[in-house]
Amino acid sequence: MDDSKILKKLFEHDQRFEDVDVKLTNFRDEMLTGMDKIMVILQRLDQERIFTNEAIRRLEKGQERQQKEIDHIKQVLNIA
Repeated sequence: MDDSKILKKLFEHDQRFEDVDVKLTNFRDEMLTGMDKIMVILQRLDQERIFTNEAIRRLEKGQERQQKEIDHIKQVLNIA
């Protein structure tokens, strides 16, 4: 092969490497963006879990208090 063909091939390969580099960079950016979105969703779910657990705890306390009142009412009415 003569020098011009070799140079032409080298330039073609350089261009292909640059294209691959751009594609990899774009893919990486897309992956990181997707992972960021997943992290936001996970953080929201974690916060929701915390608030749900607290709401359940409050409901359980209320239920215990109401059960004690029911038991007391049954004793007063001699139902128990």
